[in-house]
This record gives sequence, structure tokens and C-alpha cells, in this order.
Amino acid sequence: MSHACGLDFGTSNSTVGWLRPHQPVLLPLEDGKTTLPSVIFFHAEDPLVSYGRAALGDYLAGYEGRLMRSLKSLLGTSMMDDSTEVMGQAMPFRQLLAHFIGELKRRAEQAAGTTFTKAVLGRPVFFIDEDPKADQLAEDTLGEIARAAGFQDIAFQYEPIAAAFDYEAGISGEELVMVADIGGGTSDFSLVRLSPDRARKLDRKADILANGGVHIGGTDFDRALSLASAMPLLGLGSQLRNGKEMPSSQYFDLASWHTINLLYTRKAWSLVMDNYRDAAETEKLDRLIRLIKDRAGHWLAIQVEAAKIALSEEEKTWVDLHRIAPDTQLLITRDDFDGAIAKLVTKTESTVRHMLDTAGVTAEQVDTILFTGGSSSVPLLRQRLAELLPGAKRVEGDLFGGIGSGLARDAARKFG
Repeated sequence: MSHACGLDFGTSNSTVGWLRPHQPVLLPLEDGKTTLPSVIFFHAEDPLVSYGRAALGDYLAGYEGRLMRSLKSLLGTSMMDDSTEVMGQAMPFRQLLAHFIGELKRRAEQAAGTTFTKAVLGRPVFFIDEDPKADQLAEDTLGEIARAAGFQDIAFQYEPIAAAFDYEAGISGEELVMVADIGGGTSDFSLVRLSPDRARKLDRKADILANGGVHIGGTDFDRALSLASAMPLLGLGSQLRNGKEMPSSQYFDLASWHTINLLYTRKAWSLVMDNYRDAAETEKLDRLIRLIKDRAGHWLAIQVEAAKIALSEEEKTWVDLHRIAPDTQLLITRDDFDGAIAKLVTKTESTVRHMLDTAGVTAEQVDTILFTGGSSSVPLLRQRLAELLPGAKRVEGDLFGGIGSGLARDAARKFG
């Protein structure tokens, strides 16, 4: 039995795995569930801090406070050294991440009945695209936060490689697998040779043919869908009285999970009111003002995210917008969704093509596409990848737990 864990701190959901004989690998973190949504809610009227589903529940129930989500997206960016206002005080974003990772460790230890001092942490292939220094800074920052939370020995593993290790535990022969890990913040890919015999090796470097990644994930799909469907109802794309187009920066902030709270600052409010005085269609700005006054930005983002999830199964869905426009529903179709994310999917597909070229592997040589990560269920993305590798069988791994399980297996291999 290993006393090292695998920790998957995700943009949208997090898991912790612990490899034990004849026991489930993933540990229960909230109400018996093995995933903990990567969400924090700071209550305004008392020092209570809630996490995960409870945090979302408190926010949606109307409690006053600050909801923080997609914190992982801050790693490697300049915002990581900034602060935000929480309960009337400035709190560094580093401290926010430390709050969540510390809680993740505490819950895992409570479920396991042991203390974890060693861990393999998952990381995307690229935290930051085309910026090696920022990418390394992101890993270093995550390592510092994890050590501050009490982990003494830390190793990192690419998230798609971890998913490959989890899949490998259930196969009987050798396969060349392309792992497509489409998470909340990044799309990561790996080409890996897997087999029961290879699984026994401590060093797996020779089995990893190539890695590739791009900073595109589920939150980017959320933003694209929001900008294409919901934001025009709030004034995006409308005109000012002088004939110019409405400034768009406020709408991009509102459509991005980790910048929604910027709309509630005095500076943002002043900009909105300036735009209102110059707007040709004040009705749309009235909706935006109502949203800001009610601090309903995260509520709207949750509605758009739910529409994205629904459109992975259905051809159309309705979005209820009653909090910003009473008795108003927005119809969004699968075609609308595909059109909104088409450029993002094309960029993701190009990343896979480049990875195959780098590895010197043809499409015909790939035996399996392993889909993992919650956003890998997006139909257009699956279709494009299947067309790219038409001869490969398509396998769906554990979309939310495969990485955490694979990290636990890697932790047992590395730390014993």
C-alpha cells in the first residue's frame, strides 16, 4: 500500500487518488462523490468558506459573498501576483489557490484515514502556450502552493499520460494510444505505447512518443458560446449613438469564469454607465446593469455552461434568463454551438496534427483514441478527431476520474 497520493487539481473539478489493494482508487471528497468542483464561496456576513457543490449551492441560494471558480487558469499569468477583495480585505490569488488545495488535501486525508506527505500532481502539457518561462513559472507556483499545504515530496506528471496509465490497467495487449484529455482549461494530447508488460517499468519515458497541448478547454467553449448567444442580449455588438460599436472588453470579462468579478468594480461600473449614456439601444444595457447590480454574472455563466452540456446530447436547448430579463428564454441549437466553437476546435485539431508529425507517426498507426476530461464529450471535437484518425477505435475513459486514478498509480510507482 502506497502512502503517496495522486492529486488532480482541475480547472472545473478536482480529484485525489490513492492506490490500495482491492479498494477504489479515487477517494470520496464531497457527499460520497469522488469529484470536488474547483469552486470556493466566501460568505460576506460570516467567516464561513464553502467549497465544491456546497459553494455553488450557497451562491445559487442567494447568500451574499464572493464565488471563485477556474482558479487554475490563473497559474502562469500576471494575475497570479495580484489580489482580489474577499470579505472587505485584499486576498492574494496565491492564497485563494492555497485555500482550495489545502481543503482538497484535508478531505482526502479524512477519507483515507492517513496523512499524505508525498504526491504526484497533474499538470497540462502547457499551462501557457508558446511561453516556456511562464509555463515553468506556473508549475513552480503550483509546487510552492502544494508544499505550503503540507506535501513534502512532489512530482509532476502530464495529465494525458496519467489518463493513459489508468487505461493501461485494463488492457490485455499492446496498443499505440492517442490520449485526448479535454479539460476545463486546456486540451492535452499524448501518444503513448501501452501494455501490461510496459506497465511494470519504473521509467516510461521511452513509451511516450509525443505530447502536445493548447490552452483551450471547456471554459473557452463556455466563453465562446456566451459571446455568441447571451452577450448580444446584454449589448455586445450593438451600436453607440455615434455609429461606433459598443466596447467589448466588459463582455469578454463577463463571459470568462475567472474574470467575472472584475465587472463588480467601481472602474467597470463607471465604464458601463458611460456606455449607457451613449448607447443607441438602452434596453440591452438595462439588462447588463441589472446583472451587475444583482451580481448575477456567475449565475449567467452557469446557465450557459448547462446549455453547453445539454448540446452535447441534444440538438437544441432553452436557456432561462429570468434574473436579467424576466420571462425571457434563449433558444440555442447545436449548430449555434458548433459555429461558436469552430475556430477553437480547428486550433485543437491542428495541435494533434503537429503532434503526429513530431512523433513521425501516421494516422493509420494509431490503434486507439482515449477520450478523457469532461469537455471531451463535445460532439464537434469528437467528430474532428475521429475524422483525423479514422482507423482508431474510440474509447471513453473515466471523464472526470481517470487522471486522478492514473496519478495515484504513478505516485505508487515513483514513491513506493
